Amino acid sequence: MAETEFWNIADPATNDNFGCRPHDRTLDELLRSGVILVEKPRGPTSHQLTAWAREILGVSKIGHGGTLDPFATGLLTLLLGKATRLTDIVLRGDKTYAGVLRFGRPVEESELLNLFTKLEGVIYNVPPLESAVKIQVRTRTIRSIRVLEADPDSKVAAFEVSCSAGTYVRTLAKDIGLLLDTSCELTELHRRNTGSFTQGMACTMQQLADAAFMYHEHGDDRALSKLISPVESLLTGLPSITIKDGAAAALSHGAPLASPGVIAAQKGISEGDTVLLETVKGEAVSVAVIKVDSDSISEMKSGEVAVAKSVLMDSGTYPQSWSKE
Repeated sequence: MAETEFWNIADPATNDNFGCRPHDRTLDELLRSGVILVEKPRGPTSHQLTAWAREILGVSKIGHGGTLDPFATGLLTLLLGKATRLTDIVLRGDKTYAGVLRFGRPVEESELLNLFTKLEGVIYNVPPLESAVKIQVRTRTIRSIRVLEADPDSKVAAFEVSCSAGTYVRTLAKDIGLLLDTSCELTELHRRNTGSFTQGMACTMQQLADAAFMYHEHGDDRALSKLISPVESLLTGLPSITIKDGAAAALSHGAPLASPGVIAAQKGISEGDTVLLETVKGEAVSVAVIKVDSDSISEMKSGEVAVAKSVLMDSGTYPQSWSKE
């Protein structure tokens, strides 16, 4: 993969007395804007798991990204505090699932291999009746789908599918049955990846509860701090613009980004794209819409570069006086 290129526009000076690098944040700061990856067990809904986490952590604002059915297991993203403003970004990420199919007749592995090759690409995907989503025909992309194991005698097969956000795997299973001219039931489903997150990063609810107990009852926050990632972990896929400390102070109050506040900009960002505005220390200030092509920023003497969609930095993190440099 080619290394990302940036336009360096100004000296990357920063005041170490204000702000901090994301992985140096305190537990309180992480609880106000952080991410927890949980291994969802079979049985509870995603909403129930979120409610339990809210009670365990003692926080009021918490949500989840990417609903899993009660029978499904795997990676569930919990968003804390201001991170809940980024739910749409979490939902847009590609997903990878492993599942088990039960057929109405013996199906050979060669049949599945032949069919799965044809399924890759853009498909029509209708939400199942069990879903709360409005029933309508939509297109989704199957990045890859492969057989993990097939047992014709038992009429079952395990598979893995990587797909675009919003793909209904239950509907995909029914389509597989139609194409094979037999019934096909999705009996197990496990989400392995969502966006840049993998199941190896996730904790169990018991581990989360134990870590919270150590903090609330014994004042030891080490375990809980390790389970919460900074909000920046959600934003690694966005193109970025690095800004001055003074610009961060203004942006944290909702002001637009003006060209004098830019230190560096990733090349090739087009007008209207969604971007991450970050400090020299790597702190997410806001998710914004860029108003010009990034390749033109170095020539700008004045004017607005981007307008915030979601402000993530607490106001007062950087003093306004820094904008006067």
